[in-house]
Amino acid sequence: MNSLVLVVIGVGMMIGGYLLYSRFLGSKVYQLSDNYKTPAHTMTDGVDYVPTNKFVLWGHHFTSVAGAAPIVGPAVAVIWGWFPAFLWVTIGTVFIAGMHDFGALWASQRHKGQSIGTLSGRYIGNRGRNLFLVVIFLLLLMVVAA
Repeated sequence: MNSLVLVVIGVGMMIGGYLLYSRFLGSKVYQLSDNYKTPAHTMTDGVDYVPTNKFVLWGHHFTSVAGAAPIVGPAVAVIWGWFPAFLWVTIGTVFIAGMHDFGALWASQRHKGQSIGTLSGRYIGNRGRNLFLVVIFLLLLMVVAA
């Protein structure tokens, strides 16, 4: 199979995910509104909460969430082959990583910029929060080990 076919399929899935799935999540699941003010606007302090250009903000978000992909992707390809790695990247990016990042960003925005660890303690208790943090630690170890 020509690798250009994989590129076209991958780009098509990303565009489809953006045009269809993200709109569904934004309108039906998270009910986004243009009238909502972010913590950067309501709690501006010049240090942690600063209104920023959307392209700069996107770049910062992209670099912080893309950290594990260059490590996990090749490990998946080495262990299981190129096709599972391709599925991992395309389907996983659209339906798992995209939804996770979208949801984490939304939850943080709606709770004055608090982290997911803090929010997990608030909604599921200290035991659930500690379990959540242990799972995060183990996942980070797995990424570092790959």
